[in-house]
Amino acid sequence: MRLQRRAAFSADTRGRQRALPTDEYRTDYQRDRDRVLHCKAFRRLSHKTQVFLAPEGDHYRTRLTHTLEVAQIARSIARALRLNEDLTEAIALAHDLGHTPFGHIGEDALTACFREVADRFPEVPDRFRHNLQSLRIVERLEYGGKGLNLTWEVRDGISHHTGSGRASTLEGQIVATADRIAYINHDIDDAIRGGVLTEDDLPQGPTDTLGHNHGARITTMVNDMVHASVDSDEIRMSEPVWEAMLELRSFLHDRVYIGEVAKAEEPKAFRVVRSLFLHFLENPGDLPEEYRQAAQVDLPETVTDYIAGMTDRFAIRSFERLFVPVSWRV
Repeated sequence: MRLQRRAAFSADTRGRQRALPTDEYRTDYQRDRDRVLHCKAFRRLSHKTQVFLAPEGDHYRTRLTHTLEVAQIARSIARALRLNEDLTEAIALAHDLGHTPFGHIGEDALTACFREVADRFPEVPDRFRHNLQSLRIVERLEYGGKGLNLTWEVRDGISHHTGSGRASTLEGQIVATADRIAYINHDIDDAIRGGVLTEDDLPQGPTDTLGHNHGARITTMVNDMVHASVDSDEIRMSEPVWEAMLELRSFLHDRVYIGEVAKAEEPKAFRVVRSLFLHFLENPGDLPEEYRQAAQVDLPETVTDYIAGMTDRFAIRSFERLFVPVSWRV
């Protein structure tokens, strides 16, 4: 497919932190996509919570399935706009690598820990930001501390997929909105599957605009993005569709994200993350050997790297090993 003039061409990349020989068959953005797909942090996403902690059932989303849905939506939009699909997919696959165990409650727990120890460690940030942790993973932590050595455009898209500021490329901007499209729609789907909501519970105004089932809503949002962005210098939605999407997100916040079912186990998950953080801060010798040298330079950052990289089940096992007594047998 011939890319349009506003696309990010791999031949014009700002480059990598370390130069690489040219690949005979793949562009730079294809190589980035492959590097993300094969890294350890990507594999760990399969055992990290999306919304519901330890759900009973095989069809609820994990952080990995969310990532794949974002990549599919983003790539469809990029293709329709004749933008760079490989760059779009590389950003999408990497955007959530830095998420903590237990979804956003893990992120909240680390933020609370930072504030708790700020007097002793003034260098800790004001809060944990998973987009910046994703960037740190690809720049510093993967491949034994060498990082994935991705192109500047992919790293820019990762860091700007959430929070203030916009990605410098249209491909990065696509991922930021595709992320919202994906989680709003699949979180509704999971909430309905879990008996938290029914389709009839959804506010009528937004669903009249977007559609009355999962597929219809995604189709409406994707098509609207394409039509609104085709002659624009930025990726956008029309105002009615954008407002309907935000209204649905607000509804989910009140009924699902802070609802009784999703939050039932959150205090326990919060306690697991907080206990682990404070323990390793006081006992750095208990960190795995590969983290101990870095801990001598910046202990809070190293402990954060270790805990943020944990899967849900590994965090629970670590908590049990450190804090739950075991029976002693003669």
